[in-house]
Order: sequence, then structure tokens, then C-alpha cells
Amino acid sequence: MVERSIAWLTRGNRRVPHRGIKRNNAWLQLRIAGLNLRRLLALGLTMDQGTWALG
Repeated sequence: MVERSIAWLTRGNRRVPHRGIKRNNAWLQLRIAGLNLRRLLALGLTMDQGTWALG
């Protein structure tokens, strides 16, 4: 599973897209958050009575 996560993270992005550590760190954190959200949606994340739940 670790190898798959790294593959998703680096897919099409072999180099960092920006100059500077702060901007690349922000880009990486947003990319990871997006991948995590996509994974949660695939697992059935829904809103149920104002709270998030996995179905």
C-alpha cells in the first residue's frame, strides 16, 4: 500500500513544480489532501445529518 500511495503522489510529477521550499511544501500538502479526499469518497464518504460518515 505504501508503494501505491507514493505512485499516486508522484504520478506525472517527477520534479517539484515551484521554486522555494514553502511553495513546494504547500503544493505537496494540497496534493496529499486531494488524494486523501478522493480515497475517502471512493470508500463511501457521505454527509449524514450534518456529520460526515463512511458507508
